[in-house]
Amino acid sequence: MKLVTFRHPKHSNEPRVGAVSGDRVIDLHGAAGGRDMNRVIDDFAALAPELAAAINAARETFALADVKLAAPIPLPRRNVFCVGKNYHEHAREFAGSGFDSSAAQGAVPAHPIIFSKPPSAVSAPGDAIDTSLDPMNSVDYEAELAIVIGKAGRCGEHDDPLSFVFGYTLINDVTSRGLQKQHSQWLLGKGIDGFCPMGPTLVTADEIGDVRKLTISCEVNGERRQHASVADLIFDVPTLIRTIGRSISFVPGDVIATGTPAGVGIGFTPPKYLKKGDTVRVMLDPIGMLDNPVV
Repeated sequence: MKLVTFRHPKHSNEPRVGAVSGDRVIDLHGAAGGRDMNRVIDDFAALAPELAAAINAARETFALADVKLAAPIPLPRRNVFCVGKNYHEHAREFAGSGFDSSAAQGAVPAHPIIFSKPPSAVSAPGDAIDTSLDPMNSVDYEAELAIVIGKAGRCGEHDDPLSFVFGYTLINDVTSRGLQKQHSQWLLGKGIDGFCPMGPTLVTADEIGDVRKLTISCEVNGERRQHASVADLIFDVPTLIRTIGRSISFVPGDVIATGTPAGVGIGFTPPKYLKKGDTVRVMLDPIGMLDNPVV
């Protein structure tokens, strides 16, 4: 299933869970029992047959162009887990940028670097990235595949990490490079309100198949800046789930952003930071295109 959270005037612009089919959004509000996406993930095993029947029946649909998509999980229950320096080429470009407080560990980390973004950072497709919230005038983009967790508990030594995966979405890990450097850690530079655009869809794991075959890209004003295969991750999806879940109990709806490829703004000389009037597009088929203007 390709799930979304959407708003439409017919339903007073209240957030509702839907599914995308072609250029239409199928309203799943009734089949989901009025649940939001977190609750749908909680109860998915029981809800799946009714959701599938509602998708096949497609009784109430809206043109995709006529709805406002929210982030698939508009308000995560906890901070979004994030992974730093998880593509080889990006690890090297960042270590050489002068903005990397972890560079003393080497360009390529020996173990996953985990940080987080608060729920208030999450924003929707089409929402503006507000550069005025960065006092350092150093807003950067980072296209990332994100894992959405569907099973509660810790991931033990004998557990299959992929059994914890509900599905996948996209995140733009927007960053104030100046704050990231100034504070020698990543929360303040990356946790700014609205600095975690998410979406446009949440695709269930069964439709993704082998995640290593996916390719992620990022464009700024139509110029390709990032392009890489998920197979190039230094620490793959199972490793990230096991690393975090070994000692932190997951809750359904947890989100793990897996890291960004080379080509971020700080990697250019001079840096190509985002500026007012820009548009950033993160792309990965079959999840779609996550577009956000910069103001």
